[in-house]
Parts: sequence; C-alpha cells; structure tokens
Amino acid sequence: MKITKQQIEEKLMEVMDPELHISIFDLGLINDVQINGANVRIRMTLTTLGCPLFDTIEKDIRDALEECGVEGECIDIELTFDPPWSMDRMTERGKAIIGI
Repeated sequence: MKITKQQIEEKLMEVMDPELHISIFDLGLINDVQINGANVRIRMTLTTLGCPLFDTIEKDIRDALEECGVEGECIDIELTFDPPWSMDRMTERGKAIIGI
C-alpha cells in the first residue's frame, strides 16, 4: 500500500503535545512531510528550544506512522528551529482549541 502525504498528516493530527493537549499538526510543529517510496521524512520544530519532550513526541510520531504501515526504519524525523515556532504557525482549528 502506498501512503500519501494526506494520510501522514492525518496521523500527525492524532499525535498530541504532552503539555498542551493539542495535536502537533494543529500546533504548527510540523514544517514539512516528504515521502520517497517507503521512506517518510518529517521536519519539525518545538515551541521552545529547550523543550524536554522531543523524545516523547518522536516516539508518538513513530507509533502513529507505524499504525498506518510505515516501517520504523523508514521514518526520519528531523528537529529544526529554523524557522522558529510562533503562534502564527498554528492552524485555525488549533487556535480555536486554545481560545485564540
């Protein structure tokens, strides 16, 4: 089964930020999703530079993608702070959830 970018993004909407309890997608943490054959590359940021929750979020991303058939060794998650996160990156749904 060939996975699509839309399917990956839908799975990322299920991955919650452990502190804010809003999806990492709606929070605007996902910068880019690329699919090359069976390989999925996700470029993401965090809300703060020193956020200690990356390991938890990374595991949750891997678990979610494995649920839709992406093998663990085919998942590459790149953490970047360029561009830095800001509230402008949030989806309208995300802003509504936190009352902005």
